[in-house]
Amino acid sequence: MLVLKFGGTSVGSREALEKVVRIITENRSKIGVVVVSALSKVTDSLIEISALAEAGDEKYSDLVGTIKRRHLDLAALFLTGMDLEKTLAGLEDMFSSLLRALDGIYVLQELSKRSLDLIMSYGERFSAFLTASILSARDIPASFLDTRLLIKTNDTFGKAIIEEDESFRLISSYFEKAKSQGNVLPIATGFIGSAPNGATTTLGRGGSDLSAAVFAAALDADEVEIWTDVDGILTADPRQVKNVFCIESISYEEAMELSHFGAKVIYPPSIRPALSKNIPIRIRNTFNPETAGTLITRNADAGLYSVRGISSMSSISLIRLQGPAMVGVAGFSSRLFSALARRKISVILITQSSSEFSICFAVHPGDVPAAEEVLNEEFKKEISGGEIDPPIAENNLSIIAVVGAGMKNSTGISGKFFHALGRNGINVVAIAQGSSEINISAVISTQDESKALNTVHEAFFLEGVRSVNLFLIGTGLIGGTLLEQIANQKKVLAENHKIRVNLVGAADSKNMAFDPQGLDPKNIKVILKSKEGKDGKKVEPLNLASYMEKMKALNLPNSAFCDCTASDVVASFYADLLKAAIPVITPNKRANSGTLEYYSTLLGISRERNIPYLYETTVCAGLPVISTLRDMTLSGDKIMRVEAVLSGTLSYIFNNFDGKKSFSALVREAKAKGYTEPDPRDDLNAMDAARKALVLARESGMALEFSQVQIEPILPAACFEAENVDAFFGELEKADKDFEDRRLRAAIKGRALRYVAVIEEGRAQLSLREEDEGSPFRSLVDSDNIVVITTGRYSTLPMVIKGPGAGAQVTAAGFFADIARIAKTLV
Repeated sequence: MLVLKFGGTSVGSREALEKVVRIITENRSKIGVVVVSALSKVTDSLIEISALAEAGDEKYSDLVGTIKRRHLDLAALFLTGMDLEKTLAGLEDMFSSLLRALDGIYVLQELSKRSLDLIMSYGERFSAFLTASILSARDIPASFLDTRLLIKTNDTFGKAIIEEDESFRLISSYFEKAKSQGNVLPIATGFIGSAPNGATTTLGRGGSDLSAAVFAAALDADEVEIWTDVDGILTADPRQVKNVFCIESISYEEAMELSHFGAKVIYPPSIRPALSKNIPIRIRNTFNPETAGTLITRNADAGLYSVRGISSMSSISLIRLQGPAMVGVAGFSSRLFSALARRKISVILITQSSSEFSICFAVHPGDVPAAEEVLNEEFKKEISGGEIDPPIAENNLSIIAVVGAGMKNSTGISGKFFHALGRNGINVVAIAQGSSEINISAVISTQDESKALNTVHEAFFLEGVRSVNLFLIGTGLIGGTLLEQIANQKKVLAENHKIRVNLVGAADSKNMAFDPQGLDPKNIKVILKSKEGKDGKKVEPLNLASYMEKMKALNLPNSAFCDCTASDVVASFYADLLKAAIPVITPNKRANSGTLEYYSTLLGISRERNIPYLYETTVCAGLPVISTLRDMTLSGDKIMRVEAVLSGTLSYIFNNFDGKKSFSALVREAKAKGYTEPDPRDDLNAMDAARKALVLARESGMALEFSQVQIEPILPAACFEAENVDAFFGELEKADKDFEDRRLRAAIKGRALRYVAVIEEGRAQLSLREEDEGSPFRSLVDSDNIVVITTGRYSTLPMVIKGPGAGAQVTAAGFFADIARIAKTLV
């Protein structure tokens, strides 16, 4: 025998009721009883109506009329003739009874818990009566069963406890008698029962599941099927987490843990009656009946994952009691929880320090005032004597829980759980794990709940897939090339490397756009320039502070920020982003070549909080210079000397300065090829090379400020004083003879000119040097960069790193590699 229960969404519309009728028709021979909830949202409306009546607001009558019209309209969609007349008459009687009860509340302006239970009971009574009428009209003999006659409870209104022995006896007796009355299918009200004095009680929100489980246990059913609007119990809440999937089977204990911590698919108390009789419960989707759903049973299959599911409970409060009087005192916890029990305060989670100096527990926020009051009363003597502090409540918290029998005796589960949270800057306020090892729970800030769920779900269920939610500023040459590479490599990264790059935010110099679902890297430049959003993607004027706040407010898991600008202002936000657990990736030298204090602050935050700050491309584009210096230092090697050609522009000019062309002609040529800024003086002033040298000096352990970097000027002062670029070239041509004379003096000695940075003995300087034939700086071609590193281990033969040190493709490629490194830190 099957016991079927249909939730509110399953009976809330014509489409849904048609599916219910079809499901019952196809399984009629196996069904013993059907339990139904109130139509979706009706219970909430009845609570609202009750409050209006208590407040003396006559609008309650109009709202009752709205609910009535909904039921009458549904009846008219399915029934005709005498069937319709009888059903409408029955509903009219019920609604008249409801209005009389509400009129009494209105007159007295008093709403007791007992009265509220009575009002709420009408939702199920309307629904069951209407469903029975529709089934009977469809040639499935059915009868309305008011379960207040059979399910007996105590008088705890709002969440009554079922008296199982009496209820089982009444249910068994009822069905024995029903057998003699023919093949009539009972359509029972869920959620409600009656107290010893006959007063109507309710079993708690979601109590229809419990009603079905009680019927199943009383009748020794083969299975309970709970029909709802999802395919079964999912690995997480689909409203908050992407890429969830249905759990095929789960144990009673696992289901209770998940449902306790917020999984809404099943009401936790409903599992116990089924468990006591070893009756499986199956969760199925009314709107997708072809799926098998989730089977809850005693011995569930092990499954593919050590964790069965992830759940959360929003809006909880944590109360902490602490003080020396608690240490080593037997019976303290007993006093604490007995006091709470006397006030009927339910404790959700408990954790205690091993020193016994403090104990904290989670409760619903509404219970905090009562809990504080009862604890102040219970421990009045200890608090007044200073032996125990007054209770401290912390609000706006949530609980996230990972649940699974496979966690037992499995190493690394806790590590993966807390690494995922910590890596995303999610602070854990309290931790609890039972000795059964089936559940690990952490209390976190409510604002981090969605982020935590997504982070932990990806860590346990996506088999090594690592997602990066990317925010980017700067869509010029470097940023634009990076966007192209992301678009071209997106599929390869996902399929071959299990890395998903999701562009969430983007900005150029004027506009910005955001979309948590993802912006198209191929089209975002056009969208930003056109100022027209597509597919709901709003484009707005760029405000850097607003951009940064939006990034933090979205609070997405595995976020990363890419700065593709050369802006001091953008770089000034790095520290705040790192503090918010958002990694920063940049080729922008401004932060690391700014003040030593800011550079040290950024590295300190990154190291202390384990939040990546990646800037490999600030020096020599995609060449692995910074990472090499860092690895040498970490291994204990001492950096003794670094020599480098760090400017692609200066490298090109001096590599080709062989007497065949004048110096000014080479500068014009470099500008024509795009090797210089629009104003070549921005390169020939050597400031960019000096910033790179400063970064290398700091990475080598030298505490230098930019003002301490010695820069030999390349150009005469007149070149910098020129009013515009044309005037600059005029002045440069006047200096051609001096450059040529200097070149000739070097050539006579078999040498060539190179502009080289030297970092050693706590100093950094850049100068135009004469290099011998065997110098590594003579091996450069075109715009190559080179870095020669002499260390304690590489003293006889220095390490040489050489290659393209500029250019959009190589810089963006190095940038992209850093994004991939971010992804690899996520597991």
